[in-house]
Amino acid sequence: MLHKRPIAAAIATAALLLVLAGCMVLPGRFVSDLAVRKDGTFSFRYKGEIVLGALAQRDKMGLIPSGNEEILPPKPFEAEPCTNPVTDEAHPCSAAEIAAQRSRWSEAQRASKASKAEEKEQGRKMMLAMMGEIDPDDPKAAEAFAQRLARQQGWTSVVSKGNGKFEVEYSISGRLDHDFTFPTIERLPTLLPFVAVIRRSDGTVRVDAPAFYSGASNPMMPGLGAAASKVAGSKTQGAPPVIDGTFTLHTDGVILANNTDEGPKEEPATGGSRLDWKIDTRTSTAPTALIKLGK
Repeated sequence: MLHKRPIAAAIATAALLLVLAGCMVLPGRFVSDLAVRKDGTFSFRYKGEIVLGALAQRDKMGLIPSGNEEILPPKPFEAEPCTNPVTDEAHPCSAAEIAAQRSRWSEAQRASKASKAEEKEQGRKMMLAMMGEIDPDDPKAAEAFAQRLARQQGWTSVVSKGNGKFEVEYSISGRLDHDFTFPTIERLPTLLPFVAVIRRSDGTVRVDAPAFYSGASNPMMPGLGAAASKVAGSKTQGAPPVIDGTFTLHTDGVILANNTDEGPKEEPATGGSRLDWKIDTRTSTAPTALIKLGK
């Protein structure tokens, strides 16, 4: 016999964690600049808020206990009608029959309690694996995450503001002889890139900013969060972080394509151009551009 509840709960847990994986770290209020030069060098800066989803929505995910969960008592035992197994005729239950029913009910209650405990423990283990062993239920989780960022190159300032929100400064420069993605965070296996710079073999560079638009809080599979919430019986999915920022791309290369509203603007001081994107809750498309570098 298939046990539908454990299977449904496992699907719900996996779905919720997939949603959380996609939006593990998201931008809040920020200013970001990327410079791509035709000689193949680049520089990148991000200043503002980032939001760690597992801390911002920990009480709403249904995987990590918040200490405020509603505890409902089990339904009281109610005897079922007794029937003759041969004639199927109803008859008053004997004391032995009621005792047998009560025994089966008690066993079912114990099994249900054990199943719920196992589901929660599995969810916790999966969450810890995704968080690189940072426990969202630990009061020092934000501090541990901030320390992890601060020891990585480029993160010049990381300050926890509570509820999964961090005020950060990040800057880095180098040569595009490899792809560049921000952010990359030690021991966090899955992140939706804020900015990705991809160097192609034909001398062009594609710039994408998948997290810099309003739909980033529910990436890739928009219906998954709602489906997981329905299966898990969750009443609240949790509000996504408020996204409000600007992204500016500077380049002295040739801009072959972009999706800004106003197109390239000249920058006489550098002999190049810039592209500007305003990012807020009305932004429906992630910024993107294609740039031709020099030979």
